[in-house]
Amino acid sequence: MGFAVKRVYEPAAPDDGYRVLVDRLWPRGLKKEHAAIDLWAKELAPSTVLRQWFGHDPARWEGFRHRYAGELDGAAEYWRPLLARAAHHRVTLLYGARDEAHNNAVALKAYLDDRLAADGAA
Repeated sequence: MGFAVKRVYEPAAPDDGYRVLVDRLWPRGLKKEHAAIDLWAKELAPSTVLRQWFGHDPARWEGFRHRYAGELDGAAEYWRPLLARAAHHRVTLLYGARDEAHNNAVALKAYLDDRLAADGAA
C-alpha cells in the first residue's frame, strides 16, 4: 500500500490507514482527543537543531533533505516498523507545517519510499 502525507489539521479519512504524527512538537491548537493519531513518532522528526536551521525556508530544502536523511540513517529502529506496515497497509505521515511541499513529512516519505523500493527489490 505504501505511504501518504497529510496535514494533521485535515479531517481523518478511512483511506488514511495507520496515521503517524512525525513532528517533534505537538501541533498548535489541536486537542489530542480530536487528533485521530495512531502513533506520535517524535523519534522520526528532525532534530531540534536541524528543524531550527531549516526554518521552513524553501531555499534550504535540499540541504534539509540531505541532513535529515543522515539523521534517519541512524534511526532505523523507529522507521523499520513503518516499512513493514506499509508493505501491506496505507501509512499516512502527518505534519503540522503550513508549507505542503517543504516539510519533514514530505522528506520522510521520500526517504521511506526509497527504502520500501529497495526492500522490494531485494
